[in-house]
Amino acid sequence: MKNLYVGNLPHSTTESELRAAFEVHGAVEKVSIVTDRDTGRARGFAFVEMTNPGEADKAVAALNGTELGGRTLTINEAKPKTDRPKSGGQRFGGGGGGRGRDDYRGHARQPREPRW
Repeated sequence: MKNLYVGNLPHSTTESELRAAFEVHGAVEKVSIVTDRDTGRARGFAFVEMTNPGEADKAVAALNGTELGGRTLTINEAKPKTDRPKSGGQRFGGGGGGRGRDDYRGHARQPREPRW
């Protein structure tokens, strides 16, 4: 079993179209088009699981760089999340929860004039 990443997909691509393209090269176990969880719209990439690793390698060789719907496909073996290098900086949750308005992250507070 081999899991393949298919990138730069047209947003209109269906699972059956993708399955048909890969089944020419071997048995396809599963096709998963990744969608945006808020809008439900396709995000432009998918994963295709193929039963035989040799057939999967042939599919990558044959389909990587080909066009589908006017877009050049990027196809390679999918990497587990832990193996991918992190891009950019760390992501922090939104909003600075728990800090007061005058917390300047370790800097001394400036004295204020009374408001009256």
